Amino acid sequence: MSKESEKMPEIMLGAWAWGNDGTFGDQLTEGSLRPVFDKAMDLGLNLWDTAYVYGMGTSENVLGSFLKSVPRDTYYISTKFTPQCADPNAENAVVEMFDGSAERLGTDYMDYYWIHNPVGAPKWIEELIPLAKSGKIGKIGVSNHDLAQIKEAQAILEKEGLSLDAVQNHYSLLNRSSEDSGILEYCKDNGMEFFSYMVLEQGALSGKYDTKHPFPDGSARAEKYNPILPELEKLNEALREIAEAHGVSAAQIPVAWAIAKGTRPIVGVTKETQVADAAAAAAVKLAAEEIERLESLADKAGVSTIREWEKKME
Repeated sequence: MSKESEKMPEIMLGAWAWGNDGTFGDQLTEGSLRPVFDKAMDLGLNLWDTAYVYGMGTSENVLGSFLKSVPRDTYYISTKFTPQCADPNAENAVVEMFDGSAERLGTDYMDYYWIHNPVGAPKWIEELIPLAKSGKIGKIGVSNHDLAQIKEAQAILEKEGLSLDAVQNHYSLLNRSSEDSGILEYCKDNGMEFFSYMVLEQGALSGKYDTKHPFPDGSARAEKYNPILPELEKLNEALREIAEAHGVSAAQIPVAWAIAKGTRPIVGVTKETQVADAAAAAAVKLAAEEIERLESLADKAGVSTIREWEKKME
């Protein structure tokens, strides 16, 4: 898609849950997700994020089946190379995974292609170089990398006449380590986009769940978040109050906060209502005192939402 012809939306939609890998405990189908995709496209939310590891190709297959039905110049696609899924016998594991993703998604060009995490870094950035020089990648990104690893990847690419264009990390009211470590500032100073994932903490900050309405048993997010819901009560109460003042739902406030912090949030969607919420969140402008209140309450909650695949950014 021509970057000059259309403004990219402020929010990226995530298809992690579409992989049905047990993280969200849902059994989603193409039939239930097609209206979600159509609603998003109708509202101009045409920036999609997925990865092979989300259901080992399932998410890409589902999303790809929808993308193949619309012109390539009507959407942006973002997917990832996950080191833990690399074929150790491949001549170039990055190229091999890219080609598999391209086939499932029905495209030979990725608007964003990411090294999903720093396991084995910086080997994978080096393997990415011929793929990037082939013109098959619009923007190169790294995810779950700390500041030193970001700088390392940037230096490797710059020696080859390439650039590191984007960083994607877990960033929310409850996990601001990418801000505290200077990553956000570094990205801003170096012209890199920062994509914030899990801004809603997989629903814990959506207004839908609390101590009286916990996550349904049987999912990884229930195991992680149900024990800390008591500590989140005051923060969730503030989210509801601020949402009411703006005439929106509570789920829109953490997304609006992430935009206000200069990031592009990634919002997972499995329902049409979630798409509508995401679209409306971009129009919410939070006051400085509202941001300060939310961050103060988040700090007072004293919880860690860093997951098993992550680390605290330094």
